[in-house]
Amino acid sequence: MSSEIPVTVPDIGDFENVDVVEIMVAVGDSVNEEDPLVTLESEKAAMDIPAPITGKIAQINVSVGDKVSEGSIIVLVTTSVDETSSAESLDSPTLTAPNIESQPQTEPQTSTTVPVPNIGDFDKVDVIEIFVRVGDTISAEDPIVTLESDKATMDIPAPLGGLVERIHVTRGDKVSEGDIIATIAPSESIESSKDERPSSDKTPELLVPEVVTTRPASDPVPATIANTQPSKAYASPSVRKFARELGVDINLVSGSGRKGRITKSDVQNFVKSAISSTQTKTSTGSYEFPNLPDIDFSQFGPIETHPLSKIKQLTVQNMQRSWLTAPHVTQFDKADITELEEFRKSKLGDAKRDNIKLTLLAFLIKAIVVVLRKYPDFNSSLSPDGKSIIRKNYFHIGVAVNTDRGLLVPVIRDADQKGLFDLAAEVSALSTKARERKLTPAEMQGGCFTISSLGGVGGTAFTPIINIPEVAILGVSPAVMKPVYLNDEFVPRLLLPYALSFDHRALDGVAGAQFTRHLGVVLSDIRHILL
Repeated sequence: MSSEIPVTVPDIGDFENVDVVEIMVAVGDSVNEEDPLVTLESEKAAMDIPAPITGKIAQINVSVGDKVSEGSIIVLVTTSVDETSSAESLDSPTLTAPNIESQPQTEPQTSTTVPVPNIGDFDKVDVIEIFVRVGDTISAEDPIVTLESDKATMDIPAPLGGLVERIHVTRGDKVSEGDIIATIAPSESIESSKDERPSSDKTPELLVPEVVTTRPASDPVPATIANTQPSKAYASPSVRKFARELGVDINLVSGSGRKGRITKSDVQNFVKSAISSTQTKTSTGSYEFPNLPDIDFSQFGPIETHPLSKIKQLTVQNMQRSWLTAPHVTQFDKADITELEEFRKSKLGDAKRDNIKLTLLAFLIKAIVVVLRKYPDFNSSLSPDGKSIIRKNYFHIGVAVNTDRGLLVPVIRDADQKGLFDLAAEVSALSTKARERKLTPAEMQGGCFTISSLGGVGGTAFTPIINIPEVAILGVSPAVMKPVYLNDEFVPRLLLPYALSFDHRALDGVAGAQFTRHLGVVLSDIRHILL
């Protein structure tokens, strides 16, 4: 005989009309008890609705995108019932309790109730997992249920070994300290009952029958936090949610908890291992994270494929490593360079006689050296173990140069010991060598701080990526003339916008703001370079 059992949406808290986001079964599929059927998602949580019984999917009553509430029927499950065994279960005298009068009377053993212990300053915490069933024999310290508060997840262990006589809670219930969660018969009473059974009794197992019940359709069906696919991973809903937030497939994580249970520490260790593996690939020049999907773009229209130059390939690796390794923070500011520009123009004649192109970049290098002296942590690198900062007592300033092969960064060495004309001449010479492919590796090594200028290109602001192992980089945009309110009137002033990106592991936001503001002061009054 078979019957169709409707599976309904259980008590899912104070939610109505939640979305069906995934259906994990099809008509005709065989399912076991606790196998996920569908995934529901509210504004605050996602949850799997598991099968309450073992059987076959006869009908699916919902589709992806439907909205359901408590009591809505989601599927019909056909379950087979053996009439013979059912009849025997009800009528066979061997299943009735033994004749008490025919056995010696013994002192009855008292069952033990298991209350919720002191769980700190929490009230009405959720029961998110139940590990045992009625009839299970357990040992002391075996977990019975898992509770979850806003701040922690905790297992409630058995205070003694014995037989689970009754479970007083279901998943989704809210409990507080002192609430009874289970009743356990002590193992001594089980053993003594077995010892006292008459030898003629051929069914000792009947004292602890394995009862198979069919859950009524109206009973709440346990809900667990959803995974991206049906999973046998042994983890609580909070751990599953934590894994999803980190983008981790819970099925790939090994559990270190009791009975192989996955903990938050296991998920964190998995992420650390993945990052470590990625860094190893980076060190060998084969950076592969994150992987890009292989898309055949020709299916959408005509395409052309142009290989990247070696320089651009290395830039891709270095920029991605920097972005993923260093937590970037960018501080924006601007400087009034009206007087500086007037001074620069006044020196163009002298520079031209020496065949030197005096650009704003030479002034920026001198100003950066002044600010680095005042804030030496920006002229540093983190140690490989991340436990110390290495301050540099030299000032080698990198200057980003755009070439037909990609971005190159020649380094102006000992910038603090050179004058404006010397800096301008060296910037021009190194830029020319970069574009003519004559730069040597030594001329691109040892930088302390990098300047990337788009003043000759355009734009209003941008966020440069740090040139690891340096801890900061300055991005400069074109200067623009704007009205500024000074001395009770608006006057035209030349403003230079710039952005400082820095490694938040080595530097904090206050330091970044102090650096950019002091740079603005130095650029606004070039006499600070002489101090």
